Amino acid sequence: MANGAPGGIAREAAKWAAEQVLWNRVAAQHALDVRSNRTRRKPASVAPTDVLNNRADWERACAQLRDLKLPLHHDKPKNWDALAALSFVLDNVASSGAVLDAGCARYSTLLPTLRLYGFTDLFGNNLEWSRPTHHGPVRLLPGDMTATSFPDARFDAITCLSVIEHGVPIKGFLVEAARLLKPDGVLFMSTDYDQEPPDTTGKAAYGQPVHIFSPDEIRDIVKQADDVGLKLVGELKLAHAERPVHWERVGIDYTFITLGFRKSS
Repeated sequence: MANGAPGGIAREAAKWAAEQVLWNRVAAQHALDVRSNRTRRKPASVAPTDVLNNRADWERACAQLRDLKLPLHHDKPKNWDALAALSFVLDNVASSGAVLDAGCARYSTLLPTLRLYGFTDLFGNNLEWSRPTHHGPVRLLPGDMTATSFPDARFDAITCLSVIEHGVPIKGFLVEAARLLKPDGVLFMSTDYDQEPPDTTGKAAYGQPVHIFSPDEIRDIVKQADDVGLKLVGELKLAHAERPVHWERVGIDYTFITLGFRKSS
């Protein structure tokens, strides 16, 4: 484990332990599914481009994941965008397809969940990791999400959940995602957002200044994506009734936004 990982050695060890617990549970669930010849119910389709409007939205997402007996993220509001990402991938990619979760954390639930739905060509990458890890057919690789070693048109879907707010060069990531996606492939992103972003001056986390995206910044991301052939799926929504996410470590309230894109064929 890398000494330079955000939070230090102790935090990285905790992440590593959470990863093992999560994947051991998923392996047991998958084996049971195979033995019982069970076909898993899919979640209800949800809009890939949306704003987390209130607490009830993420509570419903948690309830649906529990009902489907799928892994839940320990940070409950993040189950809202995790469920949306899962729905978008399942609606657009067959289980034989290839998926990259860009910048994923060790405790991220999306790849484990896709494994339960029969996907076998699954990758995650993160610049923090010091060595590759395999969980059955799932490969977690060290690497920069803006400059990977994967060949062109390698993936049917790319996801990126709660990552770009941590200092990621947006244009570089979008260019790389467009290169990696097959024609008609899909990209799903989520990030911290507020229609009137709170003051984050002097606040930092994970080795980077805290950043909450504004409406203008989101519009700019959509434009940059369009410039590289990634077309927004659905209607861009920027208003929200509440700030249903509280980040206790830095003492701010805000919300999440999701953006779904399709690569031009």
